[in-house]
Amino acid sequence: MAEPISESTHSLIDDIQGLSLGVFLAGIGLHMLTTLGLITGQTAGIAVVISYLSGYSFGAVFFLVNLPFYILAWRRLGKAFTIKSIISVTALSILTEIIPLGIVFSHLDPLLGAVTFGALTGVALLVLFRHNGSLGGLGVVALLIQDTTGFQAGWVQLIFDLCLFGLAFFLFDPMLVMYSLLGAVVINLIIAINHRRDRYVAR
Repeated sequence: MAEPISESTHSLIDDIQGLSLGVFLAGIGLHMLTTLGLITGQTAGIAVVISYLSGYSFGAVFFLVNLPFYILAWRRLGKAFTIKSIISVTALSILTEIIPLGIVFSHLDPLLGAVTFGALTGVALLVLFRHNGSLGGLGVVALLIQDTTGFQAGWVQLIFDLCLFGLAFFLFDPMLVMYSLLGAVVINLIIAINHRRDRYVAR
């Protein structure tokens, strides 16, 4: 998870539309992901795996999984970021329950679905980052580890995702896990290439 932008002159209306767009795009992406039975990384990945194994809805699990991270986020990344993240996670948890009622895929190719999920989610996260929000708390733990040990946050998240996908190979169809990895690569490429503070200045 990239660190949020610390200073911004976005208005309240700017933030509302930005967070709403980010959550909506992520909701569509996650609907495609779960329709195909794919997984993803980070906090959402934990929720997806638990949802598949337990039968509970992704929205409910995603909301609960994120609860412990809010205290850490408040301490490490501030009040505004934490509040926006709570709102975004709650909205996404609700939206993932509503979207399947209005969008049903009669056919969805797993390769195209994985790439589309990655593209939608990558753009969604970019929008949220630029409005000082996020969709998950694992990155906060990574930042805390970086602060206390010097071990880079990006490597912490990568190691976690490798462990999560490694476990998934034993739990799910390996081919679906490979498609899932493709989606994760698309997300991270979009963020790595586009999330540059020197290229973005809010006005």
